[in-house]
Amino acid sequence: MAGELESFGRFAKTFKPGEMIFSEFEPGDNFYLIQSGRVHLVKIIGEIEKTLDIIGPPEMFGEMAILENSPRSATAIALDEVKVLEFNSRNFEVLLLGNPQIALRLLRMFCKRIYDAKRRFMTLVLEDPQAKIADVFLMFDETQPNIDRTTERREFEATVDNIAQWAAMGVKETREILNHFASQNRIEIHSDRIAVKNINDIIRFVNSRRNKI
Repeated sequence: MAGELESFGRFAKTFKPGEMIFSEFEPGDNFYLIQSGRVHLVKIIGEIEKTLDIIGPPEMFGEMAILENSPRSATAIALDEVKVLEFNSRNFEVLLLGNPQIALRLLRMFCKRIYDAKRRFMTLVLEDPQAKIADVFLMFDETQPNIDRTTERREFEATVDNIAQWAAMGVKETREILNHFASQNRIEIHSDRIAVKNINDIIRFVNSRRNKI
């Protein structure tokens, strides 16, 4: 997509390493398409700064403030020299009229982002930490492509750190819960992946906790 957007150079913007692109809770009326470099997305939970993601081209970020007409839900910081295309609700019309095919692809990405955000909210509102961790596996099962669904076993390319980020929990607590699940013979923990032995068991576990909310 980056190459297809070269004609929109007038919307180009560059951020230096360590520069804050926008801050959590501030009003937002634009979104960004990354052309080069990496962006660190962080959120303050309690008094702790949590990493939400580190993204690069051709990812977009900041679109939720436009789609939901709400303040920024996270802080975005340039890790490297970051080059982006910056769009807002006004000049986005130029993109829509100038290249409908790219606009359609962006709208599809918007829809996916909305789904992902609302799905993650379902995880974060769970009060039971074990249910949060288990629900991350269900979210992976719903959203990750190329999953073998012919058996109840699932293998996810995820680490303890990944799980902790998605559940907005500390790595130490996440590791303890994962080790507990492993001791119950529910999961297997490997260096580069985590295997859920019976996804239906995890579904039942999460539903039993969700019904208590």
